[in-house]
Amino acid sequence: MLLSMKGSCIFIGIFLNKQKNIKNCACYRVTSFLVFCSASVKSLNSLKMNKSKSSADSSTQVSATDDGEPPPNDEAKGLLKHGDPAGCREDLGDPQIIKSPSDPKTYRYVVLSNGLRALLISDLSGPGNVSDDSAGEGEEQGEGDSEEDVNVDEVEDGDDQTESDGGEDQETGDVKKKISSVKQVSLSDNPNSVDFNMLVFNALVIRLLYQSAAALCIGVGSFSDPEDLPGLAHFLEHMVFMGSEKYPAENGFDAFLKRHGGSTNASTDCERTLFQFDVQRKHFREALDRWAQFFICPLMIQDAIEREVEAVDSEYQLAKPSDSHRKEMLFGSLAKPKHPMGHFFWGNAQTLKHEPKELNIDTYQRLQDFWKRHYSAHYMTLAVQSKEKLDTLEKWVGEIFTSVPNNGQAKPDFSQLRDPFDTPAFNKLYRVVPVRKVHALTITWALPPQSKHYRVKPLHYISWLIGHEGTGSILSQLRKRCWALALFGGNSETGFDQNSTYSIFSISITLTDEGFQNFYQVIHMVFQYLKMLQTLGPQQRIYEEIQKIDANEFHYQEQTDPIGFVESICENMQLFPKEDFLTGDQLMFEYEPGVISAALSLMTPEKANLLLLSPQHEGQCPLKEKWFGAQYSVEDIPHEWRDRWTGDFDLNPDLQLPADNKFIATDFTLKTSDCPDTEYPVKIVSNERGCLWFKKDNKFKIPKAYARFNLVSPIIQRCPENLVLFDLLVNVLAHNLAEMAYDADVAQLEYKLIAGEHSLIIRVKGFNHKLPLLLKLIVDYLADFSASPNVFSMFAEQMKKAYFNMLIKPDMLGKDLRLLILEPSRWSLIQKYQALMKGLSVTDLMGFINRLKAELYVEGLVQGNFNSAESKDILQYFIEKLQFKPLTAEAPVHFRVVELPQKQHLCKVRSLNKDDPNSDVTVYYQSGLKNLWEHTMMELLVMHMEEPCFDFLRTKETLGYQVYPTCRNTSGILGFSVTVETQATKFPTDFVETKIEEFLQSFGETLASLSDEAFQAQVSALIKLKECEDPHLGEEVDRNWFEVVTQQYVFDRIQKEIEALKTMKKENLLSWFMDHRQANRRLSVHVVGFGQAEEQLTFMPASPLLAEATKITDIHAFTSSLSLFPYHKILK
Repeated sequence: MLLSMKGSCIFIGIFLNKQKNIKNCACYRVTSFLVFCSASVKSLNSLKMNKSKSSADSSTQVSATDDGEPPPNDEAKGLLKHGDPAGCREDLGDPQIIKSPSDPKTYRYVVLSNGLRALLISDLSGPGNVSDDSAGEGEEQGEGDSEEDVNVDEVEDGDDQTESDGGEDQETGDVKKKISSVKQVSLSDNPNSVDFNMLVFNALVIRLLYQSAAALCIGVGSFSDPEDLPGLAHFLEHMVFMGSEKYPAENGFDAFLKRHGGSTNASTDCERTLFQFDVQRKHFREALDRWAQFFICPLMIQDAIEREVEAVDSEYQLAKPSDSHRKEMLFGSLAKPKHPMGHFFWGNAQTLKHEPKELNIDTYQRLQDFWKRHYSAHYMTLAVQSKEKLDTLEKWVGEIFTSVPNNGQAKPDFSQLRDPFDTPAFNKLYRVVPVRKVHALTITWALPPQSKHYRVKPLHYISWLIGHEGTGSILSQLRKRCWALALFGGNSETGFDQNSTYSIFSISITLTDEGFQNFYQVIHMVFQYLKMLQTLGPQQRIYEEIQKIDANEFHYQEQTDPIGFVESICENMQLFPKEDFLTGDQLMFEYEPGVISAALSLMTPEKANLLLLSPQHEGQCPLKEKWFGAQYSVEDIPHEWRDRWTGDFDLNPDLQLPADNKFIATDFTLKTSDCPDTEYPVKIVSNERGCLWFKKDNKFKIPKAYARFNLVSPIIQRCPENLVLFDLLVNVLAHNLAEMAYDADVAQLEYKLIAGEHSLIIRVKGFNHKLPLLLKLIVDYLADFSASPNVFSMFAEQMKKAYFNMLIKPDMLGKDLRLLILEPSRWSLIQKYQALMKGLSVTDLMGFINRLKAELYVEGLVQGNFNSAESKDILQYFIEKLQFKPLTAEAPVHFRVVELPQKQHLCKVRSLNKDDPNSDVTVYYQSGLKNLWEHTMMELLVMHMEEPCFDFLRTKETLGYQVYPTCRNTSGILGFSVTVETQATKFPTDFVETKIEEFLQSFGETLASLSDEAFQAQVSALIKLKECEDPHLGEEVDRNWFEVVTQQYVFDRIQKEIEALKTMKKENLLSWFMDHRQANRRLSVHVVGFGQAEEQLTFMPASPLLAEATKITDIHAFTSSLSLFPYHKILK
């Protein structure tokens, strides 16, 4: 897989989100196969959800300065100056800014008198317009579905992947925020312990596309940290949220956003700091004013500083078990001594509290000084988007942001610190002990900064070839030898990978056990491929193919959420001239073979750094990285290998350039309907073998389609061995498909294979012209499934590592236990791991696939630019090709749930990672069999609860960085919970639970004192969030698919929820909450940090603080005596 174009992650990725979220700073933000969760090999050139793409001939040629800064602009004088003064009056947009033909928004560039640069974005399309204050303030849910599964094709720094589509525990806590920034974990969640985190949002439809949003990027980041206060830039990013002179309330901005359906984030990069928020449109003007005070007059009072240090430290502790962060810190330590890359950017209690006290450093004053020096208007770029006229936005921005001070000083410049890794320590082999069980190899080159070549994008071209997975590619040859599972190549364009001092090109390979034993041969194959590229030189055919694919996607791009869009744009404004604000980070404008060859010529063996991760290095690595504790050793590369790589070796005939891509669409005709148009999907096929739901798109009118199929079988859940074989089936199937399907993926045809709770889910989407080819390819490979003994053994070993890597995460273990208690008929991840360790064979797998086909029922949904006849043909192809036997459509898609007794229950275990201090505490209150009205009530309850929960448990009590309430729908049984992720070094979990109970007690009092007006304001906010139309086809499909895959078919669920909200009174909410607190059907699950390096659970006793709780030390014994709720669906 290529790793190129700008990723959506930030280097330190330090977010001040008030929910279960950390935006981590992996060197890569990538999705491997995401097998089980996603077999889509989605290329990284579309990593940003808000990319728009174009061919080179649609753009005016411009140049940028060497370090990526925009050319000097004489327009930064006067109160408001336009990028095109003559063309921007009377609400006209700026014609110089290049945009997609499908982009309905208008743009205007202005420069304030204080030097702050702003891009105004007016979106008057869709429902709601400038004359309707209540319209267009809806919700956005992107393409995120929610099956969660095991990814065995992970790369070692892919710690943070989440992809989901189906499951049993539907969590809808911070509904809006989780969509844009759900906490990501590698390998995703247990495929058979699935929370519907993302999918349920399709049912709740908290769609944000018609929100108003703003983002501000400061051209200063952690490189500017003082040497005696590491992490100060990150700490300041936290502190500006803690009240201002004009709005002094701590967390007041967050509380304001919560009242009006908004969210906020912030992150710190090496040379940039980014802030963003979104909110309902009619509150946008006030939100802008409140937010701007971060940059005008933040309070940063002493008491808040003391408490917020603990939040920064908790964030650091949560990040420490991440292999990606550990690798970055080790890599940074190889830089020259005076280079800031070797600094500790995160900050923690040691660097921000304890050491400053010992050295008599006034952290409070230093924060003030840092803010005055670096938060200067002329370093800032701002992007604002709303359904307002451009003139209105210009007026608001001028009135509010002109007050941001300009210190008149030059921005910090690090460009003189070039070649930071030109040191003897770099060109060596580093062996590292990973946290997780994974073998991984990373080959890295530190190149000169490449920003000035953004119109050519040489690294993107190279990564396209290095990361290719088709015939003749590196990965194809490694897979044939069973040496590797995944490969990522390129530059993510995060601050770690690209800044004013260097640009990285990395190749990261997930190795099998055999690949680890032959890692020098793996490296040799990489250098053989690079020598081929250097010998053949750049290929115009390939460059133009990439341009063509980008042009197709650009022309027919769909709308994205405003907060993600403005985030991207304000960063681009730091780097590119205004005509390329929308395209500079993604388009390949000009083919210049000399620029590409220059970059390739530097990627030689003698300039490479080699980093090898493996658990087998345990006990062999005497060195330890200071901040994240990575154990490692360093050695010279053996002379025989160095001589072999640098010598005149022959090219490998098995390695070839990619052939022409047959999956690139050429027909973009919109099809005519062959049946009556309908508002919702209709069932057009129904028989004993399957059924099909269909809806022709006549709203969005793009030449794209979505097809999703749910292959349900009762045999999947019959025993843990079947679940393991099912996981293996999906992984091997994706492996078999990879080479043939990769061309489809790079041609913007995406596919995912998902191991659901009770079914195999197949999803495809993209340009409809070639989409049937991809779908039939998948079905053919499933019908003719085979697995060699070597491939089976390879994936069985990787599956052991994948299961283990999930179990050592405290939050994943806690979730597995909670669902095992609530749904006793499910099999736990530990049981699956034990079944796999006992041994399975390829014969077992082939027998399983035959049994699966014998008991299978397929249900599908097709939407978009297909007619009904074509859709029926697709279903018929499934049925005929797979030849499965009839099965009733009543195959279960849910578990039955236990009815908890009316008392407190506690399950407390040690974590399975002896070196991880992080603990996880979840207190869950079960409600029971409820209807749609009560489900909506719970959603409203959690919206009320979230900000007080954060303020009490994190801000005031400083219990942990991750603190959040959640609405839970567990197989149709409702409940709510509060979760705190803390550290065993700071707080016992029993103490944390008592504080959660204190919060819930105080929250009841808060609800009781809530005015009717305040209650109705919250109801109205939620109604407005739901009233917005679907912004793009993918969201409509997501909502409808939720109804199909859960077999509920309430396609008008949103309308029913709105009607329910209109009937709700404050008394309903208060009595519902108090009744459930008093009923006390309560389940607490604690996972305590610094646990045992074991494969069995160690149950722990409760402290006297929780003496009254019923202890659960034998889950089967506890659940076997309880009654079960009947199967239940929330239909009305």
